[in-house]
Amino acid sequence: MDRDRRAQWLGQPMKKTRAKKITGEPSDTVSPLQSSEDFVEAVGRALRRSARTARRIARRIARMYGTPIYVLRDGKVVAEKP
Repeated sequence: MDRDRRAQWLGQPMKKTRAKKITGEPSDTVSPLQSSEDFVEAVGRALRRSARTARRIARRIARMYGTPIYVLRDGKVVAEKP
């Protein structure tokens, strides 16, 4: 992980970079658009991971107390026993 991304994950502001404008040679720097797309993908993965964890914890607690879990199945709200 390079220094800019590590700073971004630590909550420090990211340094703005610009792509090189030399024609014919690929740029060594990452364009701001690409880094924002990477950030969006990382946030999406983190949200899915946290949702899985929340479902796992909810099932464990519901099992502990015998409470049904309400989920959406085929457009209907259904109570499931854990």
